[in-house]
Amino acid sequence: MVFPIGDDNTGRLRTPYVTYLLIAMNVLVFVLFQGMGNNERFTYSFSTVPQEIRTGEDVARPVRVEIGDQSAVIPLQETPGSVYLTLLVSMFMHGSLMHLLGNMLFLWIFGDNIEDDLGHGRYTAFYLATGVLASIAHVVSTFVFGDNPFIPSLGASGAISAVMGAYLVMHPHRRVRVLLLRMITQVPGYVAVGLWFILQLISAYGVLGQGPQSGGGVAFMAHIGGFIAGAVLVRIFAIGSRPPARR
Repeated sequence: MVFPIGDDNTGRLRTPYVTYLLIAMNVLVFVLFQGMGNNERFTYSFSTVPQEIRTGEDVARPVRVEIGDQSAVIPLQETPGSVYLTLLVSMFMHGSLMHLLGNMLFLWIFGDNIEDDLGHGRYTAFYLATGVLASIAHVVSTFVFGDNPFIPSLGASGAISAVMGAYLVMHPHRRVRVLLLRMITQVPGYVAVGLWFILQLISAYGVLGQGPQSGGGVAFMAHIGGFIAGAVLVRIFAIGSRPPARR
């Protein structure tokens, strides 16, 4: 398995203030509002529930769901305001400390380069727009493949997947430091990001082949949808922006 741990930032012109701010916001939401994952009321109020997005109606009651061979009761809570706000708010929430740390590592590695390409304002718009598109991809796939629409989703993975898709387009040959077979080495960006995307495709195929909601709680279609959105839209967002530094 190839696990990215850093990349070559030689030539980067902009200090990635937005990336730093996004990381800080994700950490603060998890610590202060989610209570390090212990505040279930907040988490189940603002997670994205596909059924709510499809109907526009809030589901504020316990719901029994089956995940693989197990069943559980999810205490869905009332969402203040429109349920569609959860498409945005859930991007800054996480299910566990490891979920948070993994996402923030990838955002720290790949986000600064895309912010350098687009500029602070465009990068902010790109991150938020593709994150919402990733959540919508998850919602649509839930109904297309017959998954349980009451299982909530949350996390920055969709938006970060979009950043990685953009990285593949904008920096395919940039050197990325990776952990490979217990050693640290460098590979081109297209190898590090490409292998990650292939893993998402394989995982999603395995989930769909095993039946509804058998993916261990990972919204692989949000990853795939976000990645594709980022790869397709990054050059559109880059139109009119200052050319990136030479690599």
